[in-house]
Amino acid sequence: MSRRERLLTIFACGALTALLLYPISFHPGQHVRADSSDGQFSLWNVAWVARTIVADPVHLFDANIFYPHRGTLLYSEANLVAGALAAPAYWATRNPYIAHNTVVLLVFFLSALGTYLLSVYLTGNRWAAAVSAICFAFCPFLFAHTTHIQLLMTPGIPFSMLAFHRMADQPTRGRAVALALAMTFTAFCCAYYGVFVMMLVGWAVLVTAGARRLWTDARYWSAVAIAAAVAAAVVLPLFVPYLLLQRSGGFDRPLAESGRYAADWHSYLASAGRAHQWMMPYVRPWRDVAFPGFVATVFGLGRLSTAWRLRGRPAEIVMLYGSLAVLAFWASFGPAAWLYSLFFYTMPGFTLLRAPVRFALIVAFALSVLTAQAMAALLPRVRWPAWVGALVVALAVADHLVPLNFPPPVTPSPAYRVLSELPRAPVIEMPFFERSLFYSRHTIYMLMSTTHWMPLVNGYSDYFPPEFGETAVALAPFPYPGAFEVAQRLGVRYAMFHLNVYDPKTRAELEERLRQFAGRLRPLYADDQTRLYEILQTESPR
Repeated sequence: MSRRERLLTIFACGALTALLLYPISFHPGQHVRADSSDGQFSLWNVAWVARTIVADPVHLFDANIFYPHRGTLLYSEANLVAGALAAPAYWATRNPYIAHNTVVLLVFFLSALGTYLLSVYLTGNRWAAAVSAICFAFCPFLFAHTTHIQLLMTPGIPFSMLAFHRMADQPTRGRAVALALAMTFTAFCCAYYGVFVMMLVGWAVLVTAGARRLWTDARYWSAVAIAAAVAAAVVLPLFVPYLLLQRSGGFDRPLAESGRYAADWHSYLASAGRAHQWMMPYVRPWRDVAFPGFVATVFGLGRLSTAWRLRGRPAEIVMLYGSLAVLAFWASFGPAAWLYSLFFYTMPGFTLLRAPVRFALIVAFALSVLTAQAMAALLPRVRWPAWVGALVVALAVADHLVPLNFPPPVTPSPAYRVLSELPRAPVIEMPFFERSLFYSRHTIYMLMSTTHWMPLVNGYSDYFPPEFGETAVALAPFPYPGAFEVAQRLGVRYAMFHLNVYDPKTRAELEERLRQFAGRLRPLYADDQTRLYEILQTESPR
């Protein structure tokens, strides 16, 4: 690939990203998914890593939630790569929304670039590769999960498979290490995708060995062993803490729970794309979005249906990605279809997962590669291949247009600015949601903490400290004698009350308690909606 072609490819991937992610691409600080607990969590998570990886890397994993616990970033997906990618934008603007959306734009761009390079390597056809890149990088599944930054981190999948094919074609030590690094990058991006890539590459190793009769090829298996060893050595330090936490009771993912997050036939017809809206009344209800798009489905399945006529390298590629599409589709239906159960009991790291429907992304990926194969076979047979290629690219773009009607970001209360200028100390935010059904509402406090980064007793994650429920119940009526004792034991210095969140009766009771305990609370800020106090410490009884 010449320098000019490389620049054109980068420009085209950037232009597609800007088009398909409008208005985020033009107004990254004004349109964010902060309207749900998952979106608020992702914004906080990325901002925490982006800030702390520069300001205090030694305490990167000691996130400012669930005080006084440490290592709390590991209570959920750490999103280290997303945070690192966001760091330049965060430190340039100190804006968590711009930092987060910068990563969103970057990973969509890189995913399109990686899929394009993979498809060019496999087909040698630029138009085919362009269609493939659009079909995977902007598939409906991803737009349905814009509140989950880890699920948008897809670039490692095509780059890992590109590295595998390069290694299989020329099994050198350097290419083996490149494959290992691509796989570990994927694992650090998203635990789910790390497991998926391990399975993809493992299956590709076997299929390629069978198709090329490499069972006794020492160079091939030596390269595979080097890639596996290097990947394991780099990834294990990250996954060991998660496995230890799982053994202590965290991240418990029983197989039966996976059934709630499995795909069904409705899912594979569900999409938020403009071109797919006419189908939605006919497929309700659906569990998740898994439709690969019309272009990928028609061309991908079309190529798979002709596999029996193929020979040589095209047959090998179609066999590999066709079998991957079938196996991923099968596994996405969860325990009821039993293949997922087999993976659960035999695959390392699989017990950390719980959403079989996420295999739908691998279905979309495999179909996108098959689409490139179909296009590469079709275009040489038509009279005007460039015009046909451009037409299919336009159809693919239209097939993947999704309206991104994101609301404007939440404006922090002025109380947070006041808090940011105070000496660093633990904070409680009220109401302190004590019922597990409402634990997720703590994420708004986490997002607002990006203005001050004080330690929070509040918190939300996949795993909760064992005593969090008791602490929440004890602090919920604050200010109250028992709640003061718990706050003092935890070393809490500041308490912020969001009066507009309370119902009228509870708010009146709260304001009466605030007057009753005025001697133990020093006002720092007050308006109609928010109150900020310093908790005055008293000596513990002897």
